[in-house]
Amino acid sequence: MSNVVVIGTQWGDEGKGKVVDLLASRADLVVRFQGGNNAGHTLVVKGEQTICHLIPSGILHENKKCLIGNGVVVDPVVLLEEIGTLREKGIDITAGRLSLSEKSHLIMPYHKALDQAREAAKGKNKIGTTGRGIGPCYEDKAGRRGIRAIDLMEPETLEEKIRDNLDEKNFLLTNFLNADALEFQPIFDGCLKMAEDLKPFIRDVSLEVDRASKAGEKILFEGAQGTHLDIDHGTYPFVTSSNPVSGSVCAGIGIGPNKLHHIIGIVKAYTTRVGAGPFPTELFDETGNYMQEKGAEFGATTGRRRRCGWLDLVMLKDSIRYNGLTSLSITKLDVLTGLERLKICVAYDLFGKRTDSMPASLKHLAQCVPVYEELPGWNEDISRARDMDQLPENAKSYLQRIAEIAEVPLSIISLGAKREQTIELMDPFR
Repeated sequence: MSNVVVIGTQWGDEGKGKVVDLLASRADLVVRFQGGNNAGHTLVVKGEQTICHLIPSGILHENKKCLIGNGVVVDPVVLLEEIGTLREKGIDITAGRLSLSEKSHLIMPYHKALDQAREAAKGKNKIGTTGRGIGPCYEDKAGRRGIRAIDLMEPETLEEKIRDNLDEKNFLLTNFLNADALEFQPIFDGCLKMAEDLKPFIRDVSLEVDRASKAGEKILFEGAQGTHLDIDHGTYPFVTSSNPVSGSVCAGIGIGPNKLHHIIGIVKAYTTRVGAGPFPTELFDETGNYMQEKGAEFGATTGRRRRCGWLDLVMLKDSIRYNGLTSLSITKLDVLTGLERLKICVAYDLFGKRTDSMPASLKHLAQCVPVYEELPGWNEDISRARDMDQLPENAKSYLQRIAEIAEVPLSIISLGAKREQTIELMDPFR
């Protein structure tokens, strides 16, 4: 049996949640390896919408174990709220079904205060952060000032770390960012209260995953955001604060690369982006509005309107290289129904020269002119198709052209938000 990694290949919002939900039915464990609650996985099950921010979306399947790895930064307030919301929906959330890595770093109130104050201070130069404290938490992790889940089990350690951090954070907030200082006692007391509720879930996730792998159990690894929001390989600085690429699975859980067998890249049939940053294929016309409206392109976490454009295979090919993708899953193909002509970006023209990869310089990327291939569209309703033969010829041609240029086979085609609106060409677990 194979272990499977699900990776977003664009700027996030590719529809990873549905694919994870689909594959979770065949997995024994579903493990989150990076990011924070600045991402949301929207799932529609039996007509009811559920959005997961921290807990892996496999939690909607009975008898599946979900784990949050050390690479995830966790807001304990959000995690407990999510546990409560899921329980209200009748979903069983117990220590036997959910584990939080003892090495996960915690997002504290001062992280959120810093995040929001910094973004406000940038004015028109905002990078589009969600203000949820993700970046400042990763900063403290790298600066060896972070508070980890295990610290909730040691009140004296927790108190010392919070006091030390507040001295620095309050200086920045009041003297540099013109914001209000935070008090120690409410933060400390809040952590002690949450610690009682979280203690049953705090475990050695690396060890759990290793034992499951040795026992032959199937493991599904899911991340947040997309490859081109990667802090190393994305459109920096308009990126997230972690590494959403497949190599991050190993560091974000504590396992070796020999545990990763199939890496599936999720590709929206067009391209979207939330917030600021370059976007070579962005559309500012009625076609872009059509994609936005028909695709309901609003952020699951932020509610922000997503910018829309044609499918960019230059960025996809970069993602294939960064992640070592085994197969591709094309999502939201149904959104393109009704467009007379479709375009695929196959290269960029930069200063009169053709380039097949995204330049690191944002100034150069902003000057890239997409080189398009045109294909005919279709008008037929494809939402009820369950195999390739039921798709219109033009839809099949569009998919085949993507696979040809990417040189990676297709495994899953999504034709709508519901679980059953799917064509499966291969099982990544086999």
